[in-house]
Amino acid sequence: MPIFKLTDSPSPFAPSDAETRPLYAVSEADFERPDLVPDGFRAFALSSGFKAREGEVVLCPGSDGKLAGALFGLGNGANPFAAGRLSKRLPAGDWHFAHFSGDKAAALLAFATGNYRFDRYLKPAATKVRVAIPEDCDAAAIERGYGAVALARDLINTPTNDMQPDHLEQAFESLANHYGAHFKAIRGDELLKAGFPLVHAVGRAGEKAPRLMEMHWGRKGARAVTLVGKGVCFDTGGLDLKPAAGMLLMKKDMGGAANVMALAMMIMDAGLDIDLRVIVPSVENSVAGNAFRPGDIYRSRKGLTVQIDNTDAEGRLILADALTYADEDLPDLIIDMATLTGAARVALGPDMAPFFTTSDAFADALYQEGERVLDPVWRLPLFAGYDAKLKTGIADLTNAPAGGMAGSITAALFLKRFVTRARNWAHFDIYGHAPSDRDFGPAGGEAQAIRAIFETLAKG
Repeated sequence: MPIFKLTDSPSPFAPSDAETRPLYAVSEADFERPDLVPDGFRAFALSSGFKAREGEVVLCPGSDGKLAGALFGLGNGANPFAAGRLSKRLPAGDWHFAHFSGDKAAALLAFATGNYRFDRYLKPAATKVRVAIPEDCDAAAIERGYGAVALARDLINTPTNDMQPDHLEQAFESLANHYGAHFKAIRGDELLKAGFPLVHAVGRAGEKAPRLMEMHWGRKGARAVTLVGKGVCFDTGGLDLKPAAGMLLMKKDMGGAANVMALAMMIMDAGLDIDLRVIVPSVENSVAGNAFRPGDIYRSRKGLTVQIDNTDAEGRLILADALTYADEDLPDLIIDMATLTGAARVALGPDMAPFFTTSDAFADALYQEGERVLDPVWRLPLFAGYDAKLKTGIADLTNAPAGGMAGSITAALFLKRFVTRARNWAHFDIYGHAPSDRDFGPAGGEAQAIRAIFETLAKG
């Protein structure tokens, strides 16, 4: 079965029967070995001043003067993701790695993610650089990893006029159908009847009805894993309105939903022996006469009452109902992902995914896998000493503790109140966006932590 794709963008990988030019990716140490690069290429590279510094490229002619191949420098060889630069440094056409000094699979993934462009609203690009996946690499795993990154990026990059809750539902249902998962959705006022009052309260002012989407896939009796993703398709801040500058990136506030969908795609595509459940509450946090207000108090699905002290702390509200729903099935592991707090960005910046968990074993395994596959994560503490900040005089909880300190921790502690039955729980407070171009991708929507999570789940 082909990998699920949101768009019909062409593959960055050349087919196995394509005519390709050789590409020698060498570290500085390996370039000193005369047996790794053909004599003609080596002589030309030396005469051109090539020293295999990271990112350095030299295009080598053949005896007829035409382009015959290329050398790419890897520096000390410690950064296979430097190969993400190849799509910008090589002429268009098809290539193959005749040699690679290091982790070839990681380099192929980096090449592909570096080749990614969100061009839905642009004139189609001319022929791009493509690289063939060699036989000694797991092509399915490489294509799956790239497909997941591209799916998350495509979903986040799509502007809200084309990615409101109904559009996100279409993508969610298409993903479920592609892999034979069972899909259902609860929309609008039906949320109240079904017991999702916080999802309804946050989303009722939006142009499109709020909803909660769900898919089931996998073998009953297998390890039960539930993924929950924050799907705020646009966040004005509600009546606690954000300034104009604060809204510029708010199409990305469904980045948690995009990432759990991409993670679910990897799990289903790989056929992991998991009883998988995916839950995405989706809303637009808008301003209208029926918008929820500061000072309102709502009873959550769990029965806990929540005082609204800031309508711009809406993500934790919809997650509270969704996590309660996930928790009711007593899964082995609940993982939620959300673009939740600015405090997490202040702590770790945009490129490292902070997470909280009740499981030391999961945290240790996740960190190791993140280091191995270059998908960095960092554990933050569920410090019980801050739990008192959630108290308020006339309700069980406030959604926005006063003081502004430890915002990511208090948000995680808020969510923890709604997970009481699952064996383990992990919460990822991701950014979901790259503020600038990097070797392995352009500025814009980004997948975070999903490759590390996938590898952790795949290893049990």
